Amino acid sequence: MEKQVLSLQMYSLRDITESDLLGSLDKVAEIGYKAVEFGGYFHAPARRLKERLDSLGLIAPSAHIPLNFENAKKIPSDFEKQVEYANEIGLEYMVVPWVPVPEVPKMDDIKYLAEILERCAWQTKQQGIKLCLHNHDADWKKVEGKPLYVHLLELVPADLLEAELDLGWIYMAGYDPAEYVKYYSDRLPLVHFKDFQEGRKDTELGRGDVGYTELYEVVKQSGVKYIIIEQQQFTETSLKSAEMSFHFMQRLMQGPQPAKG
Repeated sequence: MEKQVLSLQMYSLRDITESDLLGSLDKVAEIGYKAVEFGGYFHAPARRLKERLDSLGLIAPSAHIPLNFENAKKIPSDFEKQVEYANEIGLEYMVVPWVPVPEVPKMDDIKYLAEILERCAWQTKQQGIKLCLHNHDADWKKVEGKPLYVHLLELVPADLLEAELDLGWIYMAGYDPAEYVKYYSDRLPLVHFKDFQEGRKDTELGRGDVGYTELYEVVKQSGVKYIIIEQQQFTETSLKSAEMSFHFMQRLMQGPQPAKG
């Protein structure tokens, strides 16, 4: 298997990206990341964003693109604009970050969501971009004996919709993330590494309970291309946390080092 690329979900730095997205990319590159996943563009012109990425030697394979589920009729036209922007900056994947999950979901809810996702997937496919679906813990609510997320990926063909599993949220839902990495191995180009401590508080990788040392051994044998680090709560600063998680993963990916003689 090819070695996965470490990426940072830029939402992790939302305290600085909202006011200076381009400048925050400089800091990400300084830490050592080779890739980023956008969680909003903050009105940055596509051309300037692409120029900054290129000048820093960063790649942006993916971005989270929320859909306006409250006004589903507008989704195709709104999403088309997002596809155009994605093309300009060279995205390979557009990721739907969440879907509305009722308190007690039913199959009709799932079929409705699947229809929307499939329509969006056709829009991206026509432009050579792949659509992915990200998960939260609510997506693991069971409907007819099976998690809602699994139903969605069964209803939308694999050549249209791929997975972006958030391993932390799968763990928080009470499931084994490794099981789903293996299950979707050939449909899983992106994974989110998000660690949690007791009480739903997220933290730097390796400081929580999810178990990324063991999970990485499973991920590196899968078809995953990009490991995307995400964090939303910080003990110091967002940049410090991003740096700590980067170095944790760097040590894992380098493996045990030979003893010095």
